[in-house]
Formats: sequence, C-alpha cells, structure tokens
Amino acid sequence: MSELTIAGLRVVREIALTGSFTAAARLLGYSQPAISRQVAAMEAAAGYPLFIREPRGVRVSAAGAVVVEHAGRVLASVDALRQDLVSLGDRLAGRIKVGAFPAATAVLVPRALARLRTRHPALEVSLSEGSTPTLLRQLRAGRVGVAVIGVGAGLPEYDLDGVRHEVVFSGRLCVAVPSGHRLADAGVVPVRDLAGETWIAGEGSTGDPQFRAWPTLADPVIAYSVRGWPARLGLVAAGLGICLVPEVAALSIPPGVTTIRVDDPNWLGRVTVAVTPPEPTEEAAAVVDALREAGDEIRAH
Repeated sequence: MSELTIAGLRVVREIALTGSFTAAARLLGYSQPAISRQVAAMEAAAGYPLFIREPRGVRVSAAGAVVVEHAGRVLASVDALRQDLVSLGDRLAGRIKVGAFPAATAVLVPRALARLRTRHPALEVSLSEGSTPTLLRQLRAGRVGVAVIGVGAGLPEYDLDGVRHEVVFSGRLCVAVPSGHRLADAGVVPVRDLAGETWIAGEGSTGDPQFRAWPTLADPVIAYSVRGWPARLGLVAAGLGICLVPEVAALSIPPGVTTIRVDDPNWLGRVTVAVTPPEPTEEAAAVVDALREAGDEIRAH
C-alpha cells in the first residue's frame, strides 16, 4: 500500500504553489516522470485525486487542498527537526554581548539575533545600545564582543586601529514622509525637491550619527528635535514634518509613514560596520556572519 511521504508532500505542495508539474520538477530538481510518479503514489495513499488536469496546467482538488494545508505544517516540523539535530553538534554554547548604535537595533541586529538563535541555540547573546565612542571603549575593554557602528560622511574619524572591522550593510540615507505627502509616491527625488520642507531632527549621543535635516541642504527648517526614533516617526506620521531614516532601519517604519530615496551626488553616504577584536572568537565570527546575512536580506527588500 502506498504511504504519504515527506518527498511526496514537498512535490504536492510545490505543484500547488506553481500550478504546474513542469515548474515543480524544475524547482525541486526532479525529472517530469519522477514528479508524476510521486503524485500518483500520493493520490494512491490519499485515496483521492489531488489535482485536476486542465489545458494550461493543474489546479488543486478538494482533497489536494487538505493535503497541501497539512503539508506546510508537516514540512515545517521536519525542517525544525533537522535544525535541532544539527544543533546537537553545535560547538557554540558560550556567551557574547553585542553593542550597537540605535538605528542598527531597529531591524539589522534583531534579524541577526534571530538567525543566531536558530543556527546556534546554545549560544547566549545579550544586546546593549550605546554611542559609538562608548561601544569602541567597551570593545577594547572586553565588555562587548562585537560593536555595530556607523562610519562615513558627516561622522568623526573613529579610531579603528588594532581592531578588526567589516562592512555588514551599505545602504542609503532615506527620508521619511507622511503617507499623504506630496513626495510620498515619488520613490526617488532630487535633493532640490526637499528645499522648504519642515524637518523633525534627531538628537543622538555625541559621536553617533546625527539624523537632522538632509546633510547638504542649506538653512533647513527644524520644527522639532527629539531623541528617540518612535517620537520622530510619530511626529512625521502626524504630518508635522519629515525626517531622515537610514536604510538599515527603513523596514521598521510604522503605518502612516513612507520612505523615499534622495538623488544627491554631493552626499557620499555611510556604511554599517561590525567591529571585533583583531582575533575574534568563534562566537564573534558567528555574530558578524549573521549581521552580514541580515544586511543582505534587508537589501533584498
């Protein structure tokens, strides 16, 4: 008697998602006959046809919809099982502290920590926010294992001698505007279009990136200056001005706010850097890898 199998569930789910035996075969690396055999075996095990063949592909039958629904949960459990088995051989079971400047803790660092929890469940990671000079002092004193800082245009020349540093995110500086703003649907605007706008400025710690008005604008109008990101974005959402947002934090924008990019050849940009001791521990190296992967994911969005 045929049985429902993991491979069969993957095949049925992929066909349902793509609407085509051929597309499913290509994505899963199967031949067309192999896909057909898997479906035939799954239909025999289920006792019902799972797909209705049509001239331009297939659609899921009522029984097929039930199988697809369960397949998602079963396959997720199987993947979790595999991850748990992999973690049995994971040597990273220590502790490490990550320090980061506030904009990096909005999206980049949380996504990296989530990856670490899945990949290295026995690794205990703590997090602190701080100004860049403070984070670098803590790193050199051994109180943090990885410091996440911003470097580039408009920032001090931080002393990075004797430490290792790697770019984990290279993104633009964006502008957050109310969703009903005249520029909200523009996508990218020339810097001249920002002239005359009212700005919500940020007040960061000394030595940290300062997010006030667009850096190359002359005599910008500052309506409010507040320290925290929620306050700045709340003022923008209420229509009281616009503010700067680094692209590294753009995915944290709340409802009622839209980000736009600015075409300004005079702005050289900034990057987010992970700083470690010159000989990073395995734990620190794992954190840097996770930060880089999280940065790639943000760019993909």
